[in-house]
Amino acid sequence: MSEPLLHIAPWAMLTCAATVALLWLLLRRLSGHPAMSLALVVSVPLMAALAFVVAISGFMFTEQLGWTLATCALVGVMLVPASVLLGQQFTRRALALEARRAHERAGEDARRDLIAWISHDLRTPLAGIRAMAEALEDRVVDEPAEVSGYGARIGREAGRLGGMVDDLFELSRISSDALDLRLEPIALDELVRELAASLRPIATSRGVGLSVELPQLTAMGAGRELERVVVNLLANAVRHTRPGGTVSIRGGMTGTRAWVAVSDGCGGIPPADLGRVFDLGFRGTAARSPETSELSPGAGLGLAIVQGLIEAQGGAVAVRNIPGGCCFTVQLPAAG
Repeated sequence: MSEPLLHIAPWAMLTCAATVALLWLLLRRLSGHPAMSLALVVSVPLMAALAFVVAISGFMFTEQLGWTLATCALVGVMLVPASVLLGQQFTRRALALEARRAHERAGEDARRDLIAWISHDLRTPLAGIRAMAEALEDRVVDEPAEVSGYGARIGREAGRLGGMVDDLFELSRISSDALDLRLEPIALDELVRELAASLRPIATSRGVGLSVELPQLTAMGAGRELERVVVNLLANAVRHTRPGGTVSIRGGMTGTRAWVAVSDGCGGIPPADLGRVFDLGFRGTAARSPETSELSPGAGLGLAIVQGLIEAQGGAVAVRNIPGGCCFTVQLPAAG
C-alpha cells in the first residue's frame, strides 16, 4: 500500500500545482467575468482530477475507470451550469450592492455639503438681523424714516430665512418619502398663467419680459406641490435672464403627457454643469452669499425640489441649452 502511495504522491502534488497555476492564470485573465470565473473554479479542478485518474491508470480504460469517468462527467454536467447561474446572480447582487453604496456615499457627501452651505446662508441674514436689531435697541438710529427702513430690511431678511426653512422642510419630505400627494386633474395652463401674472411686476422691474403661450392643458398633479414647481422654475428663469431678455413659457401634449417648457435668456449653462443643475446646493457659481433682491437664489435647493416634486407626481423634468439661454421642460401625466 505504501509503495503505490509513494509512487502516486509526487504526481498528485504535480497535478495540484499545475491545476492551481492554470486556474490562477485563467481567473486573472477573466477577472471581469465573475460568472465564468466561478465556472472555472468548478470545472478546472474536475478536469484535472479526471486527467490524473486516467494518467495513473496507465491509460488503460478499464470498467472501473469508465464508471469513474461517467460519474465525474455527470457531476460536471450538473455543477458547471449551476456555477454559471450562481456566478451571474452573485455578479448582479454585487453590482447592485456597489451601486447602492455609491449612491449612499454620494447622498452623504451631498448632505454634508448642504449642511455647510445652509449654515453659511443662514448666518448671513441672521447677522444682518442681529446688527439692525442692536442698532435699534441702542438707538443708533432714531429718525422715523431710518427706523422704518431698518424694520423693512429686518422683515426682508426674516422672509429670506423663512424661505430657506421652507425649502429644507420640503426637501426633507422628498428625501424621506414622506410626501402624501393626492393627484387630481389640474388646469395646468391656468395655473401657469396665474403664477406668471403674479411674477410679472418683478420681472418688469428687472427689465425682463414674460411671454406665455399655452393651449388648454389638464394634467394629473397635486395643487400645492405643482404650484411650488412652477414658481421655482419661473423665478429661476427671471432671476437669470439678462435685462432686455424674455422668459418664454410654452406647452403642449405629447401622447399621454402634458408638458410645459420655460425658456430663459441666461446665455446658456456650461456643458460641464448641465448635468448638475438639479443637484443639492448647485447655483452655477462658487459664491455662497445670497442676493438681497426679491428673487434671491436662496440655498440652491429650488431645482432639486422641482425634480423631487415632479418625480413624486409621476412626471419628469429636464434641461437643455438653447440659443441665448436654456430651457427647462416639465412633463406630467395628462388627465383622462
